[in-house]
Amino acid sequence: MGSTKNKALWLWKGLVDLLLPPRCADCGIGIEAACSGDPLAPALCHVCRSRLDMLGCAVCALCQASPPATMLGETERCGACAGRSSPLAACLASVAYRGEAERWVHRFKYPGAGLAGLDPRARQVLSALIRDAASRAPAPPPQLVVPVPLHPRRLRERGFNPSALLARHLARSIGAVFSPAVLKRIRDTPSQTGLGRKARQLNVRGAFALQTDARLPPRVWIVDDVVTTGSTLAEVARELRRGGAHHLVAICVARTL
Repeated sequence: MGSTKNKALWLWKGLVDLLLPPRCADCGIGIEAACSGDPLAPALCHVCRSRLDMLGCAVCALCQASPPATMLGETERCGACAGRSSPLAACLASVAYRGEAERWVHRFKYPGAGLAGLDPRARQVLSALIRDAASRAPAPPPQLVVPVPLHPRRLRERGFNPSALLARHLARSIGAVFSPAVLKRIRDTPSQTGLGRKARQLNVRGAFALQTDARLPPRVWIVDDVVTTGSTLAEVARELRRGGAHHLVAICVARTL
């Protein structure tokens, strides 16, 4: 049944692409052929894509700022990250958070009022970037995908959780379970901007809590839009470990290097 449904969806998408060829989300030029297996191909043309500072594969699986020096578990890490304990098996992003990437993230996170005001082109680009980051994640695939939650007050102010939208899209694209409610933010922490690594760790300490009696599968992906030092994602991972997860991978759109 599932195979028949997937085939029908594939045929329908092919028909839509034939009648309405995909266009670049930035310049609007027609994209004639999407490269199979390339998450960014349906979203951006080669010229607009070249303006993004893509993060390559030959980098540390945790910081993505340094070349790997050693193999640790299923991932390669630089010397600094290999000597530092982390609850995450990997923390992966697609692009460096600067220039065009910063512009796309800002368009996605700060649209018009409420969910109805979301910029469809920004959502298309960020969804493609989150899939690109996920394509480099170590096997096996996740059983559950969770977003970094917003505090209820922040959620009311913003009207939506950007990480939850990305996580839902990613879970659907890989056939994993999406659970936005398994984790909640119980402290409305001050902004992390301008804080160093230690200060960021203290700022998010105890900020998250699992849903009562939550029992998690072993393999979980955590989705966020932008990662800086990884302190928030590490704190989320520690809380998820209390629920039974032990292979935790963070998937993000962009990384501040």
